[in-house]
Amino acid sequence: MAQQVADYVLERLSDWGVRRVFGYPGDGINGMLGAFDRADGDPEFIQVRHEEMAAFMACGHAKFTGEVGVCAATSGPGAIHLLNGLYDAKLDHQPVVAVVGQQKRIAQGTHFQQEVALEHLFADVSEFCQICMDPGQVRHVIDRAFKTALTTRGVATIILPEDVQEAEAQPSPPKEHGAVFSSVGWSRPRVLPNKDELHKAARVLNEGSKVALLVGQGAADAEEEVLQTADLLGAGIAKALLGRDVVPDELPYVTGPIGLLGSKASDDMMLNCDTLLMIGSSFPYGEWLPDEGSCRGVEIDIDGRMIGIRYPMEAHLVGDSKETLRELIPLLERKEDRSWRDQVEESVRTWNTVLEKRAAQSFQNTINPQAVAHEVSPLLPDGAILTADSGSATNWWARHIKLRKGMHASLSGTLATMGPGVPYAIAARFAHPDRPVIGFIGDGAFQMNGMNEMLTVKRYADRLTGSAPLIFCVFNNQDLNQVTWEQRAMGGDPKYPGSQDIPDFPYAQYAELAGLKGIRCTEPKEVTNAWQEALAADRPVVLEFVVDSEIAPIPPHVMKDQAVKTLKAGVKDPQRAGIAARGFRQKLTEMYENLPGRKSD
Repeated sequence: MAQQVADYVLERLSDWGVRRVFGYPGDGINGMLGAFDRADGDPEFIQVRHEEMAAFMACGHAKFTGEVGVCAATSGPGAIHLLNGLYDAKLDHQPVVAVVGQQKRIAQGTHFQQEVALEHLFADVSEFCQICMDPGQVRHVIDRAFKTALTTRGVATIILPEDVQEAEAQPSPPKEHGAVFSSVGWSRPRVLPNKDELHKAARVLNEGSKVALLVGQGAADAEEEVLQTADLLGAGIAKALLGRDVVPDELPYVTGPIGLLGSKASDDMMLNCDTLLMIGSSFPYGEWLPDEGSCRGVEIDIDGRMIGIRYPMEAHLVGDSKETLRELIPLLERKEDRSWRDQVEESVRTWNTVLEKRAAQSFQNTINPQAVAHEVSPLLPDGAILTADSGSATNWWARHIKLRKGMHASLSGTLATMGPGVPYAIAARFAHPDRPVIGFIGDGAFQMNGMNEMLTVKRYADRLTGSAPLIFCVFNNQDLNQVTWEQRAMGGDPKYPGSQDIPDFPYAQYAELAGLKGIRCTEPKEVTNAWQEALAADRPVVLEFVVDSEIAPIPPHVMKDQAVKTLKAGVKDPQRAGIAARGFRQKLTEMYENLPGRKSD
């Protein structure tokens, strides 16, 4: 029997190193499903509960492996469901290939059932989008999709009509005009800025006396060079959320996250530096960067479209972070005056003390959500992979979890969508079966789609259960908490229970129904014990903490406009008494630690 196009597609995916494809079945990809059966697990079809989750898993795979993530969906509604996860990959610059079905060629243009103009639908999210109208196209379409995804660090979409999937394959197109003969293969280029710009950057950095580094995921492969640069310049290092694992938090001059979810140490450094070096980050919030004109700037970014668009820079180094820093370092002069570094380190010590004391506070014997992250931080196993969703729990994940060397962490950075915390964790475990994986998820995101994926964990329990823990930590506060606080601080409105309250649900019991281990913690003094039990479990765990919803994610400094709106909202807020009591005690901790002349322990 002749090979079908669908079989050839999987063979070519395998040639590109693809070992698993995340997807959900449908008749628009029936030909592909038959091919997956015949492929006998190479590549393997991982059945998720929803196509959006498949796209999130493909993005998570890319983030935690550096490889291309692949997802598949049927025509029409299934393809549409992929989009949010694909936009997550697009905005976070991750290489993902989507393979989607389409109606038979003869039916297209007839308003046929489930016929959607997929080439238009996927045009914005994709760097490359092509419908295969002939079996002879398939080879070069697949090859170009992978080359494009890798080169642009973006999404590529392959659309396969049903009858093309089932047609006879043409691994080698006919030798005729219009035929294209492509190959599997790609190599990462060396991208370096010109020497004049390097010397300009060195002059700016050498002349600065208070240098601050801000690193993002573009510096992920340049840890050694980033640390060497910081040492020469006597600089502190702040991290965008997507750059959390670039350098370890245990270093005394690493100030931690920046921005609304950031640290006071990062904020102090940005407010007081005279020179800013941004490396591989497109951190978008100008209010958390130095005031324009207050400091000089140098930026390194591999994408020339993104350089110098967040802060006015004097030197624009378009290049790979690692390669560029290697060229820059010999031009830098070691700063003998370390007073700025001492100031940064003192700020870090003070902030860490504030975090510890804030996490230790409890109110009316409820669990402080900060304690959930703070108490597990020293318990984290070596090599842990940490994921987070979007919500108030992300604040505590960003501030209180201290990453050590060898750990990895990610979340939906630029899209900041709800939903990826669970599928990222599942994808990480498939890719790294021997590494600990822990996802931090709010109850809103868990109810939205995370709960369903516990059935995916159940289905693949034999694969996802291993020597290392797999934990889904759920913050149960019955509130869409981050948006509730945004209503107060940005809208000046009190909490609206009609949109913000969500039903309580026994998440740990649900996990037990699915054959997983469920642990529910309601007592502040039991937080550490609950974590220890989860870390020692012999199967995947849903770890549910019933936490206080009235503890505000206080930003490093409060903007005047937001303070006024929060006070206005508080007059009529149904939780005003609890918010006031908790907010006062939380802020008082910071004020006490920053009293003039006081030094942290």
